Amino acid sequence: MTKWTAKDIPSQHGRSAVVTGTGGLGYEDALALARAGASVVIAGRNPQKGAEAVAAIRQAVPGAQVRFGKVDLANLASIAGFAAQLAQEQESLDLLINNAGVMTPPERRETSDGFELQFGTNYLGHFALTAHLLPLLKNGNKPRVVTLGSVASRGGAIDFEDLQAERGYKPFPVYSQSKLACTMFAFELSRRSKAAGWGVESIAAHPGVTRTDLIPNGAGRWSAAGIMRRFLPFLFQPAWQGALPTLYAATDPAARDGRYYGPDRLGGMRGYPTEEKPPQQALDTAVAARLWETALQLTNVTFT
Repeated sequence: MTKWTAKDIPSQHGRSAVVTGTGGLGYEDALALARAGASVVIAGRNPQKGAEAVAAIRQAVPGAQVRFGKVDLANLASIAGFAAQLAQEQESLDLLINNAGVMTPPERRETSDGFELQFGTNYLGHFALTAHLLPLLKNGNKPRVVTLGSVASRGGAIDFEDLQAERGYKPFPVYSQSKLACTMFAFELSRRSKAAGWGVESIAAHPGVTRTDLIPNGAGRWSAAGIMRRFLPFLFQPAWQGALPTLYAATDPAARDGRYYGPDRLGGMRGYPTEEKPPQQALDTAVAARLWETALQLTNVTFT
């Protein structure tokens, strides 16, 4: 593909989408999908930010079909409630973008259910959300799930002996593990969908190094990463561009089930969408299967 942009998104009229995350990449995803004609639920835990995102999209796209859905990915009950509400509002879902995330809080924190915050939000929250929305997805028209990994996953490892970083917490390795888990989840979901005949495609994507509030909100404005984000902005591509691999994976007919997409320049740091070779550890099917079963036990959900 050559410099694929949001202008290349096929018509999404008649299609429905859920995007997690109300700012940054999530906002850009929702904006582009609404502009292409999709009916979009932009999902997050902050109703004020959600309302602001919806208002901005409607201002940019008159007549946009977009609404806010309240969900806290760090709370399993909230996830179940969001999915139940959505099931009352619609009978099917065509697209789920698992985008929202937490990055490198300086001290170990926990979700409402006692999971380490990054692993619990980035991976377990989206795992549970996908499980709850699977019945709607199975009713969808050529349904796809796109789950976001990260360039950080290249150095990640799944530590089954300390998944919740209880023995020792180091922010970036824990973040890397959570995003590697997301990538492995995307591939495992693809394999299980094929085996069970769910008819749901699952694709992994990552945004490269992108200028969003993820670093300041997590590590903090005055962390090393936060300082780089503020004073070396040229290292970070704009959010609209970082969203392109996700949008390509979500909408383009040429995007392939079970594959991995990211930016095409500077080793995947920036650029336009391209198919990319996943981190080698993400291709370990035995680890992926064990991670899936572990997540089932921790979240108490089912994929049926």
